[in-house]
Amino acid sequence: MATRSLTLFPVRLAGIPSWVPVAVLLTSAYGIVPLLGSTYLFEAILLPFLCLSLAAVGLNLLTGYAGQLSLGSAAFMAVGAFGAYNFSLRVPGLPLLASFALGGVAAALVGLIFGLPSLRLRGFYLAVSTLAAQFFVQWALTKINWFSNDNPSGVIDAPPISLFGISLQSPAGRYLFTLTVVLALTAFTARLVRTRTGHNFLAIRDNELAARVIGVPVLRTKLLAFVVSSFIVGVAGALWAFAYLRTVEPAGFDLSRSFEIVFIIIIGGLATIRGAFLGAALMVVFPLLLSRVGSLLLGKRFDSGALDLSQHIVLGALIIFFLITEPDGLSSLLGRLTAILFPQNTNHNPKQ
Repeated sequence: MATRSLTLFPVRLAGIPSWVPVAVLLTSAYGIVPLLGSTYLFEAILLPFLCLSLAAVGLNLLTGYAGQLSLGSAAFMAVGAFGAYNFSLRVPGLPLLASFALGGVAAALVGLIFGLPSLRLRGFYLAVSTLAAQFFVQWALTKINWFSNDNPSGVIDAPPISLFGISLQSPAGRYLFTLTVVLALTAFTARLVRTRTGHNFLAIRDNELAARVIGVPVLRTKLLAFVVSSFIVGVAGALWAFAYLRTVEPAGFDLSRSFEIVFIIIIGGLATIRGAFLGAALMVVFPLLLSRVGSLLLGKRFDSGALDLSQHIVLGALIIFFLITEPDGLSSLLGRLTAILFPQNTNHNPKQ
């Protein structure tokens, strides 16, 4: 059974312990970026990058590792966001992290319900069935005003972020809060896929019949994949609402958001943790670069409509390119590049 590297770094430099790159990355993320980062960096790049990365980690656990296709990730993000909002609103004194966890639990319960078809359906048919979650959740949040505290438009304003009496409403504070939650859940996911449960995910993905023969509890494992994935995606939705946008409506979690997360794991690489981050980075930075290049080349003729159209065309072309030439995504591409730059790592598999 083939497995892939779970680390964020595709190579280990000769003579350098494996923990050194991690320490450098964490020191930069927690020490340097909050001190030197601008409001634009936090609001336009880092916060959406972290939220989408976490959502992609959750979907990759379900699709990349367990082989269960889903097109309803935005629905679980919405449940997590509105769930955390309502728990925070209706339970006096509830800690912020508890409301996030309960929002994730609500998303996990919805994921369990809509994961039941996976017991009988596979592949394309399962993917289509998950669309029911997308349409139902968006309809419920729009039509039932209770979820938005009786706001007819369905828009919610997230409460301020604070921990232990310390306000984290500044851009740097919200970034640090989001970064901590994302790292914690990413570490949990990386640990999970190394356990027997993670091996069961891979067995079902590779050959469900063979997995059943060797004693893997297929039905329970499939539902567990939906539950854990939906929990992670739900927490990502809560971060999207509370830390990034700070105000959100059901339309913000539409089908295009679900496809965006699917595109992230396709471009980044299935069944790899770092692929979720690489794909999210491309998805966040690409429109900004395209806008700058388009304005430089075409001037005022490159308006928002042209940007949106160009973005869809180029992203579509990228997805086709990766599906044909590099099915393992940016993660594999990065592995090949680093293998060339550091040839002393002869045992490295560039697909990892």
